[in-house]
Amino acid sequence: MKSFFCWRLIHMGEGINKDERMSWWRNAKFGMFVHWGLYSIPAGVWNGDRVPGIGEWIMHRGEIPVAEYEKLTDRFNPVEFDAEEWVNLAEDAGMKYIVITAKHHDGFCLYQSDHTDYNIVDATPFDRDPMAELADACSESEVRLGFYYSQTLDWHHPDGAGNDWDYDAEDKNFSEYFDGYVKPQVRELLNKYDPVSLMWFDIGTPSPEQARELRDVVRRENPETIINGRIDPPWDSGICDYESMGDNEIPDEKVEGDWETPATMNDTWGYKSYDQNWKSSGELIHKLVEIASKGGNYLLNVGPTKEGQIPQPSVRRLKEMGEWLEKYGEGVYGTEPGLFVKRWFGRSTRDDNRIYLHVQAWPSDGKLEVENLDEDIENAYLLNDPKNSPDFDVKKSELVLDLPETAPDPRDTVIALEI
Repeated sequence: MKSFFCWRLIHMGEGINKDERMSWWRNAKFGMFVHWGLYSIPAGVWNGDRVPGIGEWIMHRGEIPVAEYEKLTDRFNPVEFDAEEWVNLAEDAGMKYIVITAKHHDGFCLYQSDHTDYNIVDATPFDRDPMAELADACSESEVRLGFYYSQTLDWHHPDGAGNDWDYDAEDKNFSEYFDGYVKPQVRELLNKYDPVSLMWFDIGTPSPEQARELRDVVRRENPETIINGRIDPPWDSGICDYESMGDNEIPDEKVEGDWETPATMNDTWGYKSYDQNWKSSGELIHKLVEIASKGGNYLLNVGPTKEGQIPQPSVRRLKEMGEWLEKYGEGVYGTEPGLFVKRWFGRSTRDDNRIYLHVQAWPSDGKLEVENLDEDIENAYLLNDPKNSPDFDVKKSELVLDLPETAPDPRDTVIALEI
């Protein structure tokens, strides 16, 4: 009886507390989001016309009939997909986890599912399972794997939510879809590609009861798997492990608890051939630091092409971010909010022994003043050059640093203060 009771506690997720489950995620700070699927083929264009909106929503925005959209499977043959290359890029960028769209709102599965033939192995000429290949590549690295799964919207399934141009809403049986399709597929993902470090749900489950049922499926199959906040907004319901902010949303102030900002590099998630509105690597570094300074994680998206390649503008920016993190990552990974949310020169993070000043606007006179300092500073140095210790003085809770004439990195130079 005792052994059965212990088994049940573990498999319901009660044998692992939240802090144990969240430990790696809290230290990670930076992850890669991947939106990839059939929508990368039209890439924002249908029948010669540009369809407004984000790339992965083209089926919905264009009200494309299921029968027409399904034909994309004949053309989906991403022979240039290389799982190791993707994982290596994540590592080069300093990212600690990958979350990829195993099933997005169009209902197409990027893995071989026993519950539908509408998947990349059975329905396309590619005849490979990229989720299995990514799982293998992640297992050979320190990058963790997570799956995005659209549990509510499914424009392909007659009982899924969202498609009212093919299916009559009054004829839908969402509960049957949820119990007979969603839950089995989530179990399938958690068992087929174990370990899955994160399940990323979206839009919100129609009822709190169903959200709890889906949480229990995850907890039974893998108690260590983290669940994001969009399983059941608002996140303080206790069903999820952390809060998911709105797309590209960064809060104005520090947020208590665990949270994450999912964000794009341009204006879309799924690949769009004509969206070239790329943020610079400097902007992306500033956003990463801002999010870390407020206590959150940054889940930054790439939208691979139909061939399976991550666009070069994304690759270039990620590598530039990785080069910066190679020098200054100590001021990001495993940190908490620092002395302040924002000052004229930049932001601040901290750990148990150090405060990190992220100087994004270098003082023209070389003197950096930090007021309202309630810590005893023992030493100060440039994080990328620990032997370079600027002169500093603390008087009446004000720190004054004599810095080099020019910034070592004009995007963000980190100064470590030992306390």
